[in-house]
Amino acid sequence: MHVTTLRRYPVKSMGGEPLESVAVGQRGLEGDRAYAVRDADSRLASGKNTQRLVRRDGVFEFRARTEALGVVVTGPGGRHGLVGEPELDAWLSDRLAAPVAVASETDLPHFDDGAVSLIGTATLEWCARELGVDADARRLRTNIVVATSEPFEEEAWTGQVRIGDVVFRPAGRVKRCRTIDLAQDGVDTTTRWLKALGAERDMRVAIYLDVVAPGEIAVGDSVELL
Repeated sequence: MHVTTLRRYPVKSMGGEPLESVAVGQRGLEGDRAYAVRDADSRLASGKNTQRLVRRDGVFEFRARTEALGVVVTGPGGRHGLVGEPELDAWLSDRLAAPVAVASETDLPHFDDGAVSLIGTATLEWCARELGVDADARRLRTNIVVATSEPFEEEAWTGQVRIGDVVFRPAGRVKRCRTIDLAQDGVDTTTRWLKALGAERDMRVAIYLDVVAPGEIAVGDSVELL
């Protein structure tokens, strides 16, 4: 097994950026979900409503990437904005029809149930074939895609997993929400993945990983079960 794709999301719920390599610390991939779009009630823009999150589907129209000058946000029409500039917050407030600002993580965690997520290619292929859905990994917003030979084999991992020089510990399956059906992160169409997952897989696909020993991972790194 080896890593085929790495992806980071500098701003929660916005589209992300592909990586060739990345440092991994106790919090997860360096810079992942470092920011979120936060409203006056301290709720984070997302695809669902919870005590911590508020549904604002307009946030999926935006993408974020890390550059030398900071995190750059691209939105409809190719317009750009830099995180930390008032102009970006004003633009987002207008598009989302609510007063919001891009905020760094402080008292409100930006991760949902786990910091690092992973899925196998065989699992994605099974979903596309058996569920008849567009099983693009970007819909799941996973950080790591690994070349696997059997569907859902990653769900059976126990103990520890070494990827590059990082050691992880499997931390459970990921429960999905309506976000996976939306157009987002360069995927321009909708699908009906969530309903199919509910019928066949208890609405769960991919796994979370806890970081045991930090380090760096890269595309092409082998995946070793310890």
